[in-house]
Amino acid sequence: MDVLRTTRLRDLDIAHVIHPLTNWREHVTLGPVIIAEGRGATVIDTGGRTYIDGSACLWNVNVGHGRAELADIAAAQMKRLAYSPLFTSLSHEPAISLAAKLARITPGDLGATLFASGGSEANDTAFKLVRYYWRLKGRPDRVKIIARYGGYHGLTIAATAATGIPAFWERFQPLAPGFLHVSAPNPRAMGASPSECTRRCAEELEQTLEREGPETVAAFIAEPVQGTGGVVVPPEDYLPRMYEVCHRHGVLCIADEVITGFGRLGSLFGVEQWGVVPDIMVVAKGITSGYFPLAAVILRTPLFEELRDLAPNAPFMHGFTYSGHPVGCAVALGNIEILERERLPDNAARVGGILLDALRASLADHPLVGEVRGRGLMAGVEVVRDRGSNTKFPAEQAVGRRVAREAVERGVLFRPLPGDVIAMSPPLVLTDAQAGQMVDALRGALDATLDSLARAAAL
Repeated sequence: MDVLRTTRLRDLDIAHVIHPLTNWREHVTLGPVIIAEGRGATVIDTGGRTYIDGSACLWNVNVGHGRAELADIAAAQMKRLAYSPLFTSLSHEPAISLAAKLARITPGDLGATLFASGGSEANDTAFKLVRYYWRLKGRPDRVKIIARYGGYHGLTIAATAATGIPAFWERFQPLAPGFLHVSAPNPRAMGASPSECTRRCAEELEQTLEREGPETVAAFIAEPVQGTGGVVVPPEDYLPRMYEVCHRHGVLCIADEVITGFGRLGSLFGVEQWGVVPDIMVVAKGITSGYFPLAAVILRTPLFEELRDLAPNAPFMHGFTYSGHPVGCAVALGNIEILERERLPDNAARVGGILLDALRASLADHPLVGEVRGRGLMAGVEVVRDRGSNTKFPAEQAVGRRVAREAVERGVLFRPLPGDVIAMSPPLVLTDAQAGQMVDALRGALDATLDSLARAAAL
């Protein structure tokens, strides 16, 4: 694409596109990186420059860019049946086939699916479902949702209240009532061993339930690995212990697998690595690898059967226009087939190990790096002002954003998270060589940021 065309698009973007999670004033000055096409683990901008997509866009392009077979599947479905709803007992083959497929591949007895368009919608749906369940059981006071500090569950009204990251809600208050938060399982932040971290988290959950009254709590929601909250990998005994506490008090467990589902951690679903089966699993992003907006709320079969038995002689009054969109469901089936055929979760485990080892080796002595953590192809590098004390930079310095901008200049797109964590979640087709390029680009970006901070006497 010629320079004049790119300049014209830049001007139109600044004038007319409202960008989410973007500093609008900074955007006017710097302008957008305009992506024109993608291939595998790379994207190409309108100037012809190629970048490694170090974030799989928004954690979601699991099978990589440029999968023509998914475009062909979408086109064929559009020609056959572009749209039909699932309301009032209407159905269609793509939704039926996808729900059956999800029942086969999800852990344990998860077996009944309610579709949505994205993770925020799906988590809102899960919250409504658990409240609906307790009301049908004659327990209408069980409405509270316990989430975690640092957890991210979306940005609709209820999902925002569940999200435990102030940057996402402090300017949008008041929040929806009925949401509580407990500590994240971050041993480094706690200054504790993994086993002590688990003990403290379980004790805090017990104390929260005692304080609020378990008879008022509907569910506990947790990501297997916290994503936007800093790529926090829990101790091995954490999820089993938290689920045990919840079930002992009759509290339902919701696994938010919006990011971790469909191979990201090296297994098809994240909870498999901790040996737990949630009452409800929420998936999105990787279900279609971003080729079509789709999400799913998957219930354990006994829970759905109980709901159905409890239901009054009236319709279930929840759903969305595009719940179970036939094109989205067809694309999801094709996407899952690629994940399975190419064994991409296995590649995530193998290349993810290479990436984490290389990051730790390259950044072990870097003055700006407090910790490297991750699992599979999901990693986070925590940027700090002082390694010894784990002191963070003031938020207004936006050091994480500065590192990410430097990485763009070195041909890799990373996502800076609140708290100055550089997130990495590339497509699961990432090669060993591309993993090495990511590490080199990040080291260079950190070095350049360190130099600029030193020159500005900002260390």
